Amino acid sequence: MNSISMYRMKAWAKQGESAQARFVWRFAKGARSWSFPLVPPLHRLLYRLYKLGSQSLSTLTRTFWWTPLFQSRLKAPAPRLYLYGGIPFISGPVSIQVGSDCRLSAAMTISGRPSSKDPQLTIGNNVGIGWQTTIAVGSKVVLGDNVRIAGRAFLAGYPGHPLDARARAQGLPDQDEQVGDIVLEQDVWLGTGVMVMAGVTIGAGTVVAAGSIVTHNLPAGVLAAGVPARVLRPLDTQDSHDILAAPTLTEENRT
Repeated sequence: MNSISMYRMKAWAKQGESAQARFVWRFAKGARSWSFPLVPPLHRLLYRLYKLGSQSLSTLTRTFWWTPLFQSRLKAPAPRLYLYGGIPFISGPVSIQVGSDCRLSAAMTISGRPSSKDPQLTIGNNVGIGWQTTIAVGSKVVLGDNVRIAGRAFLAGYPGHPLDARARAQGLPDQDEQVGDIVLEQDVWLGTGVMVMAGVTIGAGTVVAAGSIVTHNLPAGVLAAGVPARVLRPLDTQDSHDILAAPTLTEENRT
């Protein structure tokens, strides 16, 4: 039976213009949602075995495959690097240096501007980078020690396209004046979906709230939010302690 015939039969049953069609539609819906009856002791055991097997396989794959392959792309091996979910996507001629005790999601992207000379990404010690974060290195991006970047953040060191419409249509690259360094000093924390534009430095210990866009430098030790991000208030000692004690970013804790 070809796809056209299948479509016509499905439409006939769904319209339910006859008792036979309605019966066929109810039967099809029931068959689609049917599952083996739950046997709690059995299925709880099977679930634990499934979790144990999948976690063991993930650990082995990370230890013997993902981590060594990613380490081979770095300037020097990163001590006690923890990758979860696979290998980050890397494009362009970017030089990458990673410190010790870092945790990186595989669902992140690192790109280097093709027309720059030796774009460099430097990641300090004890840095956590979350799910679907993109770091676009135009010239230099520096992440200080203890930096936390939540999911879906974007560090835009270069735009990828020129401002002039005719140049974009011709596929020409962006201009040098559109490119800038990005520096996150130690203990900076970026919330979910934060964007940091080229030429921005964020001072030590500063927290940027989720969804903010940082278009200019931020001082150290403040809470910032908004589009564009602005300083809301200074962070006191307890706030700073809470930042340093922030939990590790994992697939289950993306914000």
